This record gives sequence, C-alpha cells and structure tokens, in this order.
Amino acid sequence: MEKFSYDNGIVRKFSYATLLFGVVGMLAGLYAALELAFPQTFNIGRYINFGRLRPLHTNAIIFAFVGNAMFAGIYYSLQRLLKARTNDTLSAIHFWGWQFIIVCAAVTLPLGMTTSKEYAELEWWIDILIALIWVVFGWNMFVAILKRRVQHLYVAIWFYIATFVTVAVLHIFNSLSLPVDFTKSYSLFAGVQDALVQWWYGHNAVAFFLTTPFLGLMYYFVPKAANRPVYSYRLSIIHFWSLIFLYIWAGPHHLLYTALPDWAQSLGVVFSIMLIMPSWGGMLNGLLTLRGAWDKVRENPVLKFMVVALTAYGMATFEGPMLSLKSVNIISHYTDWTIAHVHVGGLGWNGMMIFGMLYYIFPRIFGTKLHSIKLANTHFWLATLGILFWTIPMYWAGFVQGLMWQDFTPEGQLEHSFIKTVQQLRPMYMLRSLGGLIYLIGALIGIFNLLKTSKIGSLIKNEETEAPALVKNSHKDSDEKWHRVIERKPIRMLVFSLIVILIGGVVEIIPTMVIDSNVPTIAEVKPYTPLELEGRDLYIREGCNNCHSQMIRPLRFETERYGDYSKAGEFVYDHPHLWGSKRTGPDLQREGVGQLKKTNYWHYNHFIEPSLVVSGSIMPSYDFLTWEDLDMSSLKTKISTMRTLGVPYEEGFEDKAEALATEQAKEIALSIITDNPARKGEISQDKVDELSKKEVVAIIAYLQRLGTDIQVTEKN
Repeated sequence: MEKFSYDNGIVRKFSYATLLFGVVGMLAGLYAALELAFPQTFNIGRYINFGRLRPLHTNAIIFAFVGNAMFAGIYYSLQRLLKARTNDTLSAIHFWGWQFIIVCAAVTLPLGMTTSKEYAELEWWIDILIALIWVVFGWNMFVAILKRRVQHLYVAIWFYIATFVTVAVLHIFNSLSLPVDFTKSYSLFAGVQDALVQWWYGHNAVAFFLTTPFLGLMYYFVPKAANRPVYSYRLSIIHFWSLIFLYIWAGPHHLLYTALPDWAQSLGVVFSIMLIMPSWGGMLNGLLTLRGAWDKVRENPVLKFMVVALTAYGMATFEGPMLSLKSVNIISHYTDWTIAHVHVGGLGWNGMMIFGMLYYIFPRIFGTKLHSIKLANTHFWLATLGILFWTIPMYWAGFVQGLMWQDFTPEGQLEHSFIKTVQQLRPMYMLRSLGGLIYLIGALIGIFNLLKTSKIGSLIKNEETEAPALVKNSHKDSDEKWHRVIERKPIRMLVFSLIVILIGGVVEIIPTMVIDSNVPTIAEVKPYTPLELEGRDLYIREGCNNCHSQMIRPLRFETERYGDYSKAGEFVYDHPHLWGSKRTGPDLQREGVGQLKKTNYWHYNHFIEPSLVVSGSIMPSYDFLTWEDLDMSSLKTKISTMRTLGVPYEEGFEDKAEALATEQAKEIALSIITDNPARKGEISQDKVDELSKKEVVAIIAYLQRLGTDIQVTEKN
C-alpha cells in the first residue's frame, strides 16, 4: 500500500471563491432586473446601466460562480477517483490566475471594454490569460490522471476531459481577433460567419462549461450522497459519447430565420431535437441511481438539492430542443421566454447542484457535521420558490411579447406598438425581481450555514489516505469491455473526444467560410465612414446590442414593423456582428430609413431622457454622451486594422479619416442645433464646433447609417 494525501486546501479556496462570487453575480443580476422593473429609480449611472451590467452579471455567474464551483468539485472528486494528488504549484497558479481573470472582468466590463460577443465579452488580452490558465487546469488534471492508482477512468472523469478539450477549442476559435490597442479589438470574423462562430461557441459554452462538467460532478456526488452505485454503466457510455457529439452541432438553432444559410439552420434544428435522448439519458441515470434510496431524500438536504437540480436539467434539456423548432422559435426568439429557459438551467441545474455539492464537501474537508440541517432545508425551499417566482413570470412575459408582436387588426395593420408590449411586461419584471431576491436570501442563508460549518471544524488540508500502487496490464483481459480500451488510456480519451466534437464544428463552419454563395455580396454595401465606425464602437461600449437586435426575420409581422428583412450580404463589414438575442427595445437594422427614420435632434433628446421622448420607455439615460468628448486617437489604427480584416478602405485612407469624421460630425451637430425649437437668433459656429466633438454625434451617425445601403420602400 502507498500512503499519500489529498489536497483539500485547493478545494476550500475554490469553494470560498464560489460563495463570494455567487453573491456578487446574484446581486448584479438582481440589480439588472430592478433596472427593468423600476427604470426611473435604478438607472442611476453609466457604469451600471443595464447594457454594461448585464454582461457583468452573466460573466460573474458563469465564470466566477459556476466556474469556481466546477473547479472545487473537480479537485475534490478527481483526487479521490484517481487515488492521486494534484500538483500543489499548478493548483495555486490555477486558483490565483482564475481569480485575477475574474477581477479583470469585473473592472473592464463596467468601463465598457467589451467585444459584445455574448458570453465572450472579455477583451483580447484577458482571452489570452483565460487560455493560459485553462491549460494549467488541464495540465494539472492530467498530472493526476497519469499518476493515478486505479486502472480505469470513472465516468465523471470522461466528462472532465471532454470539458477541458472542448472549452479550449471553443474559446480559442471564437476569440480570434485583431487588437487595436489594449482596450479594443475587432473579431476576425464578420457578419454571418461571426454570428455562426459566436453561437457555435455560445451554445456550447452552455454545453461544455455549464453542463458536461456538472454531469461529471453529478456522476460522483449523487451516488456518494445516496451511497448507491450509479444506475447504469452502459447508459453512461451512451450518454457521454452521444451528448458530446450531438451538442456541438446545435448552435445554429439560435439563428433561425436569420441571414444564416438555411442548410446550417436545418442542421442546428435536427441535432437539437436529437439532443433530447442523451440529455434525458443522463438525467434518468442520475435519478434512477436513487432507486431504493428515496427515503434518504426526505432527510438529506444534499440529495434534495441534487434531485431538483436533475429535474431542472431535464426540463431545460427538453425545452431547448422544443425552442429549436421553427414554429416555436417564431414566438420565443428575442423574448423573455429564452431568458426564462436559461435561468431554469442557471438557477435550477447549476445553482442547486452547486449548493448540494458544497453541503456534501464542507463537513468532509472540515472534519465535522453540517452546522444546521434546518437552515439547509430553509435554503432549499427558498431556492425552489425563488426559481418559480423568477421563471414563471418570465415565461408569461415571453408569451405576451411573442404573441403581441404578431397581432394584426382586421384591416391588416399591426395591432400594438413596440412600446405597448414593453409596458405590459412591467408586472412580470417586478415578480422576476422578487424571485431573484428570494433566491439570493436563500443563498445567503446557505453561505452562513457553510461558513459556520467551517468554523466548527478545522480544515483537513492534507487528508492522509492510502491505496495500492497501480499495476498496469500489458494484455487485454478476456472479460474486458470494449470501452475499457478507451477508459484506461486518458490521452486516447482526450484525442477521441477532440475528434468527436470537431466533426460538427468543421461541417458547419468551414463551408460558411469558404463557399461564397453562403454569403452573397451586395454591391451597394459600403464600409462605415470613420465617424460611423467610431459610433459603432460606442454602441458596443454601451452594450446597446444587449437590448436591441439588428436582424429582421422574413416574417410578415417583422417586415411590417421594421422594414425589409435582413440579407447576409449586408453584414460583410461588421466586425463583430450585432444581431442580438433579446429585444428589450425595438430592432434597429433599418433605423436610418423609411418610417423608422428619426431626426438627429430626436436621437439627441432620446439619449438624454428616453422616457420623455417615448412615453413608457425603460431605456436608461445616456446623457453623458452629450458632454463626453469623442476620442479619435485610435481612429487611424482602427482603419488599418479593418483593412487587414478585409474591409476595403483604400491605402492612406486612415490619414484623412479624422478630417472626414470631423466634417460629418459638424453636419450632424448643425442639424441638431437647427432643429431645436428653443434656438433663438443666428446659429453659433462655436456651439456647432463644440457639439460636433461629443460622443453623441458619433453614435447618432452610426444609427442613421443603419439600413441606408439597401433602401427599402416605406411601409404604410
């Protein structure tokens, strides 16, 4: 027998980080919800406006709360499954490196340093740090795997390996960009290609960061908590390989009825429907593990949390394929239905699994009993009620939005203005905020319970244990299952997982990149002027794409409301795309033409106080745009970078870009002042010059450009 120890110190560090950033992420989400429910009260500052706060919330929950919990669970379970200790130095680098990344995100996102790509908003240098620390994590995992004292790899470790290799591929490919400076970069891809790559990443970030590692944790902690073997080894094999193969294809279902080629949309739908089978296979494998042990669920809070987590996982993974059906997607897309769906997974599957796991881990690494079963049960019921109060109003809001947008009068006119649909949602937004508050209170009770548990006991930093040394077989046992050949070879498992997940990505992405017919060019589409480019960057900085889409679907109720449907060739110079995924405000793709076109003066006032211009608007004030000077110090580099990416700016254009931007800015500033009914007497050139230097002029220039390349007939 060999004596060795488990490193519980790294488990404690990641667990404490989970609790800290869980509160931070939930507070950010609650505040963002209150901004929509009570816009006049909570929209109080540029750095916490919804457009900037929403990506901070999603990144804090996904990468800080769920990410730290994932690492805590993996480090705890991996060492025990392998009978081997991870490397202390690599663990320390991993922990402190990950927390540094989180701090960088917490600083840069409120400052408006964002790529705008959903779930991948962090700028290029942080992306590099993420890749490096992720490699450290994988290295540490394989250090333990290669010195293990058990022959085959348990099913949980298959999911950990697939998580490591797939997230690396997704993150690196989606983050490819050209830096302008330390604070700004442009995506390597544009328009349709960028949208496809983004949602190939976005959907599979959910799959391989929020799902596969937690399935691995489920396969470890549910049998441990129930003291039962996993229900079916054979089902776990089918579950694993079918899930990682099918998931990678499903990203295009986020882009149904868009300018994405139909064949790619169809592939996304087909594979999304097939995903029901492996997803429910995993859920059932977890729930059936409790056969004969359901009496323990009544007494054990760990199992309570995990049963609800598995139930939420089953609900979300049934609903996801249903939302990929085009007939359902017509209603759900761009609405709060999708937001409800995501939070069934986030609050239910991830949140409940995390707290159940921590209730299991803390007593064991601190050598004591849980401080209070009663408080754990209170936490459980508050969390469950919080989920219900959060998601049910958002489902209702989604149905209301999706159906009101489609209503026509008997005369064939749209029944409801967009702002009317917004006003109908306020009660649901209030209830959503209440649900978030209830869930947060439950989490705080849980955190108190866990911290008290840690105070009662004392950390067993190096948990001593022993196990026989690994005896490697040089031949295949006669009774060995075929899958053992893969299980006992970790590098082979990694390579096979890589091949399986690459197939879908290669089939969907490469044809879209190399076959010109997938993105037909439109001669009238021209690059943005220098001022419009600066305005687009301000639009991205303020997170406007979090509330406004720029993608009109070829559906009658959309073309009647917004104008001609969007074409693939319109976006060839958009690095990155700004198609959006939620309409808290109206679509802006044709903002500069037809009946949607407003004057520059209208836009100017709308930024200062939206609710005075559009009664009932919940958009926050962006009055700071009217007094902040436009910084064009990077304009030359931006033009050069865009040319490198294939945007046809002529050589030397960057040398005259600032002069062209200034000229266009003065024209817009003059029109704003001229249209002001309060103007008295002659127009002051000094006032025109002063206004032309403000950020608001650039963002107005961008908005007025939208849709002008392809003029459409104004709708009656």
